Amino acid sequence: MLDHEGKKIYIICGSTDMRKGIDGLSSIVNMRHICASYDSAMFIFCNRTRNRVKILEWDHDGFWLYQKRLEKGTFPWPKEGKLKKIVLSGEEFSCLLSGTKLRRRLSMDEVAAGLSS
Repeated sequence: MLDHEGKKIYIICGSTDMRKGIDGLSSIVNMRHICASYDSAMFIFCNRTRNRVKILEWDHDGFWLYQKRLEKGTFPWPKEGKLKKIVLSGEEFSCLLSGTKLRRRLSMDEVAAGLSS
């Protein structure tokens, strides 16, 4: 499993073109103003059919790009709307990658975003 200790972990809401590599994914992070700095951060992107994720990580001198493809099932993933990102805890990140459902947490964040507008 990926080492996520002490890192901020961001789910990038909506679907992403999985043909994008490091440069394309980092430009999405920059264009959406996801965070002020790459330091100690991981960014998770998902495809339209929600069976693949890519994780972009900065390790102080370069980027790592990880990918996971599910053979069966889908990842719970929020649609893009007013909510552009969701910050996950390390435990939630582990649950997401191991297949545990995070639908309740994701839907609660989407409701909260709708109430604040």
